Amino acid sequence: MNKKLLQISPWVSRFADQIPSAGAVLDLACGGGRHSYFFLDRGHPVTAIDRDISALQPADNLEIIQHDLEDGGAASEWPLGQRQFAAVVVVNYLHRPLLPQLVAAVGQGGVLLYDTFAIGNEAFGRPSNPDFLLREDELRDAVAGELEVVEYFHGRLDEPSPAVRQRICARRN
Repeated sequence: MNKKLLQISPWVSRFADQIPSAGAVLDLACGGGRHSYFFLDRGHPVTAIDRDISALQPADNLEIIQHDLEDGGAASEWPLGQRQFAAVVVVNYLHRPLLPQLVAAVGQGGVLLYDTFAIGNEAFGRPSNPDFLLREDELRDAVAGELEVVEYFHGRLDEPSPAVRQRICARRN
């Protein structure tokens, strides 16, 4: 197995202690569940959502939801209603229509941890489609008036491989 696939986002790891103790975590577009299992190991109940859940293994305190948020039909509607979480975690995924729901899903005292590719990444490979690359300040703009920015980053990173990324840790006070 490719060890890069198992690495926790350094951004998520760095801000994991910002999440209220034992607070519920939403891992959106969770893929193989690396962040889901990371938070389970830290004592958080986790809701993991992805269109393909075949790589996920059931575990105590893990709610697995198979859902395609991008199919365009009624099935693509937000599956969580008004539920809120101590943390909403999104890594390597962007579907702009979801940004308002993600912000709304952050509960009182909770955090949004978002880490994905941004404009400029096309120089390094995939993703290169602007539909999948955040624009400058896009995450900061998405949380404006709702969440307080703890830290924001937009720029080139060389590890684990060269990429342009945008990252935010934002809290609902």
